[in-house]
Amino acid sequence: MSENNGKLDFAFTLFNAMRKDNVGYIYRGYFTQSITDNILALTESSLERAEPSAKIKKRVYSIMVECLQNITRHQEDAEMDLAKAYGIFVIEKKNERYYITTGNLIDNKNIPQIKKLLEKINSLDPEELKNYYKEVLMEGELSEKGGAGLGLIDMARKSGNKLSYDFKNISDLHSFFYLHTIPSLTKEGGDAEGGEDSLQNIIGIHEILNNENLLLIFNGNFNQETLVNLLSTVEGQMSGPTSFKKKIFYITVEMLQNIFKHGDSLNIIEDGNPGIFFISEKTNAYFITTGNYITKDKIEDLTTRVEYVNNLTKEELDDFYNKRLFNFDIDDNKKSGLGIIDLRLKSGQQLYVKFNDIDNRFAFFTLQAKIPKA
Repeated sequence: MSENNGKLDFAFTLFNAMRKDNVGYIYRGYFTQSITDNILALTESSLERAEPSAKIKKRVYSIMVECLQNITRHQEDAEMDLAKAYGIFVIEKKNERYYITTGNLIDNKNIPQIKKLLEKINSLDPEELKNYYKEVLMEGELSEKGGAGLGLIDMARKSGNKLSYDFKNISDLHSFFYLHTIPSLTKEGGDAEGGEDSLQNIIGIHEILNNENLLLIFNGNFNQETLVNLLSTVEGQMSGPTSFKKKIFYITVEMLQNIFKHGDSLNIIEDGNPGIFFISEKTNAYFITTGNYITKDKIEDLTTRVEYVNNLTKEELDDFYNKRLFNFDIDDNKKSGLGIIDLRLKSGQQLYVKFNDIDNRFAFFTLQAKIPKA
């Protein structure tokens, strides 16, 4: 258990870092149309709750659509370590302003053309951009994957601000292309600065995600709608036999419900319980991790329950589960502990827990399940 404490501390560190920069959602993986649709549904529901301005909501959403379509259309199927080929999508909100970052693998031979196009886009004012869009639409040559830079031009037009970008070399053949878009808060646009700094922060986070091989991260308030959209994305992300994917899915359901049903909030006006959820992939296993606030009076009971089920054999677990399930004197799931027992049964592995102090009343509870691939 102590060997895993460093990994569990990572959840608390990541949660605090993402809360500080208001990074709400990160997806790292291969982008399909289904996954793109799920990302849009999840972020749209978050926007509906968090953003009062209908105009800004519409602007942010339309840029997200364009950004995600751009990744899906242009991601490379590189014959290399698949994890290095994974694209990334990030949305954050700081000082009432949204930041949308995407990244995908590209062929090095395409860098000069992309860079030249971006430099031209950033040199144009809104009216010139409008005319340039029409010009490319009418005369531009289509690339092999469709489009002629129209997506990038449209992003600049819709955001009303300059596009920040960077290229990070991966190999002799490929680089990672980052694109950072800041939607304007005004119709006139041109009101955003510091795009380069915020982009470099995201690139730093991406390096951590690559090192830990994190596939999907959601940081925010967990409610029923969040759960549904996250589960759809997880279902589309997992690979392997159907039985294994079902196991991942059911464990994810249980862990997400744990935040939704049993987590606590520092702020009673929040819509749902704040927390973090992420999936990491190692050579032989997936790790599903959740973190959320709890009141300190729950720590002793949670610790006792987890330690107890961790020490039971498979037969003892089955027997214990049935006894708790049919003990009708216990009518409260929080007391029955069925969720913890079920996680231990479905994963077939010991559960890992960690508690980090927040203040006199609250602690941060991290729960992790390991699911071997074979």
